[in-house]
Amino acid sequence: MITAFLAVAFGLALLVWSADRFVDGSAAAARHFGMPPLLIGMVIVGFGTSAPEMVVSAISASQGNPGIALGNAYGSNITNIALILGLTALLSPIAVHSRILRQELPILTAVTALAAWQIRDGAISYLDAVMLLLVFGVLMSWSIWQGMRKKGDTLGSEMEQELVIHAMPLRRAIFWLAVGLVLLIISSRILVWGAVEIAQGFGVSDLIIGLTVVAVGTSLPELASSIIAIRKGEHDIAFGNVLGSNLFNTLAVVGIAGTIHPMAVGPEVFSRDMLVMAALTLSLFVVGYGFRGPGRINRFEGAALLACYVAYTGYLVGSVFGQ
Repeated sequence: MITAFLAVAFGLALLVWSADRFVDGSAAAARHFGMPPLLIGMVIVGFGTSAPEMVVSAISASQGNPGIALGNAYGSNITNIALILGLTALLSPIAVHSRILRQELPILTAVTALAAWQIRDGAISYLDAVMLLLVFGVLMSWSIWQGMRKKGDTLGSEMEQELVIHAMPLRRAIFWLAVGLVLLIISSRILVWGAVEIAQGFGVSDLIIGLTVVAVGTSLPELASSIIAIRKGEHDIAFGNVLGSNLFNTLAVVGIAGTIHPMAVGPEVFSRDMLVMAALTLSLFVVGYGFRGPGRINRFEGAALLACYVAYTGYLVGSVFGQ
């Protein structure tokens, strides 16, 4: 059992480090091949920060552990909103622009409703997974088209500065891209093995492990980038990181895992985890809407989100020991 705990700790640390190297190498290589900074920010960095969830869920599904695959995706969504946004808002209130409430948040709400509709019958079939990936492809294409139409896009300008500051030769970029990808796969296998061993050792479902330990670990890149963004006063990036990651998890992560191996979904996922995920998503409309001025998530609301995360996690832990 000690070996399993060490595997999870080592796997998570290596997973986060390798994802960072993979993003740096991919972004620098894309720059060398002439990809616009905006596309690098939206596609390369967007995929890279969600690479831990994607690889862990894909490997879990391929090894016949759908609980970890699904728990990782939905648990990461809950972690992103309740823990990451809550903690970030405690450090500094997050400004929420009306564009996010009008466009991005309704899309995430609709995607969450689609996910709920798909798992209501207790399974994510191959067809369900393909549908998720198609929706993801449409949304990514639309986002890229919208971004390329805008002149002086903030994300593109910031990405340009980052690429200049962290410039590297093409050979080094390809080296870190390859090393990061290989270590992502290795660390994910180590993490999944340790998580399964812990679940079996304590007699709990791998879903619970996926919703808690694995979900928090794979969400660390989003936590780091959100805290850095809020300290720089880049509130759009802090909030956008969470919304983008949740869209990616719900559509691409579950979609990829489902195409590898269709998944049975326990009734508790719909009645407990999906309900919490949907409630937290809808709560962003309330906390983000400015009733007395510009919208923002203040420290009190951040504390409320954190309290929701503690209550949810406590309920999961209590259900384990109550068995």
